[in-house]
Amino acid sequence: MKKIKIIFYLILSLVFLCSVTHADDYQVEYAGALKNFMWKGDISAKFSLHELKGKKNLYALGAFENLKGEIQMFNSVPYNTVASQGKLVFDTSLKKKASLLVYTQVSEWQESTIPEEVISKKQLEEYIVKVAEQSGINIEKPFPFLIIGSAELIAWHVIDWNPNDTKHTHRKHIESGPNGKLKNIKAAVLGFYSNKHTAIFTHHTTNLHMHFKTADKKIAGHIDELILGKNMLLKLPKIK
Repeated sequence: MKKIKIIFYLILSLVFLCSVTHADDYQVEYAGALKNFMWKGDISAKFSLHELKGKKNLYALGAFENLKGEIQMFNSVPYNTVASQGKLVFDTSLKKKASLLVYTQVSEWQESTIPEEVISKKQLEEYIVKVAEQSGINIEKPFPFLIIGSAELIAWHVIDWNPNDTKHTHRKHIESGPNGKLKNIKAAVLGFYSNKHTAIFTHHTTNLHMHFKTADKKIAGHIDELILGKNMLLKLPKIK
């Protein structure tokens, strides 16, 4: 009887350890909220980027304090961008603060080739949810994803907000700083999915928030529209 009890408790311990590992594969954190500046005009700092220094396997996106630039970090390497005299420049110092930041740490990814019929952002969202569920990811919690390959189109911007303007719209955000459309461009896209964070870190029309960097590292920023190319890869956190 005593041996049976010992075996029983060992099994319970193993189950507990497995569940802890599963839960700790990644954790999405965020600071600030879109609604703060869209509805309240609050574009003040909510997070100091120096707190990210030294964190391994880090992936982050967001906007600088006072909406003066875009934040995107891939595997702990910053590709943050700002406007200087109307032109896009990179700022990798981690000395600034963020009005909005979403970040996580992922040590291992699993990948799949996105089907050719998945082209639009809406189709992409549906595909991400489908693959995430099949991979054991809890889609009721936010999770990160990567898309790698040659996109047919990326419409982008780097915000450079006028602090005297208190009326925020997405169109004004796009037109405030450097922006454009890239066609047939090799890029890496970092995104976060959540069906619970509308107006926090996703806009009201989508459950995705995505930033990017081009393969030649010349442009990086916020994605406004994305049309996928052929044979692009989707990467999701690997659940152990």
